[in-house]
Amino acid sequence: MNPSFTLFRQRLVQREAMLGTFVKLPTTQAIEIFGATGMDFVVIDQEHAPLDRAQVDLMVLAGRASNIAPLVRLADASEASVLSALDCGASGILVPHVTSVEKARSIVAACRYIGGARGFASMTRAGLWGSRGRVEHMRTQDAELACILMIEDLEAVERTMEIASVEGVDAVFIGRGDLTAAFGDHPDAAQLAAEAAIRIAEATGAAGKALAILATSPADAATFRALGATVFLVGSDHNFLRSSATNVLRDHAAIKRDQLRAGS
Repeated sequence: MNPSFTLFRQRLVQREAMLGTFVKLPTTQAIEIFGATGMDFVVIDQEHAPLDRAQVDLMVLAGRASNIAPLVRLADASEASVLSALDCGASGILVPHVTSVEKARSIVAACRYIGGARGFASMTRAGLWGSRGRVEHMRTQDAELACILMIEDLEAVERTMEIASVEGVDAVFIGRGDLTAAFGDHPDAAQLAAEAAIRIAEATGAAGKALAILATSPADAATFRALGATVFLVGSDHNFLRSSATNVLRDHAAIKRDQLRAGS
């Protein structure tokens, strides 16, 4: 039986519901913990966290060792960034700020060997350290690696169907944070971003591709599930630490109150 981290793309294109979270702390332990909980995947966040190639390499290893699919959100869409994440053994990539069909095609080409332009290397974790033959390695990687593009710029909203329709694009992730920020201090920014997100979801469905979002609540997830979303990110290691610490302080506030009373 194949390890589950090799099946992420298969589950993605088959529209199986999956749940994961962002990982921003430069540590392997958080990923091991998430793997132990039964989450389906993690997104190692190079875009918004201080994670260099060496750290990503260790975090991808932790994901594979914990049998949780390690995806990498790249800091940019360069060929070198794509290659680095894939050779480390990532199950797929999320690429931010995709605004054109041309950019989508170049990203797909960087992901794929056969019919693409990915630099060849088999003496890597992705290649099981040379244990597979050249053609087997290329076919296996092309079949297992998920290419997910983020639509989060206003100029990309109306191009979503064209971008999503590019052959080799597996899914679209709606970047609602950046969409909302794009409306600046407009009093209706949240509503305008919500409307844009719905248009992206509908266009992605029309293109026949999977849809991913960062869900802010179970109700939010249900809303986008009805719009076709099957891949849901919930929070991040930062969020979980902060919310848990906040709850502990709230639940134990009586200790501090009692101390103050005793000292008065």
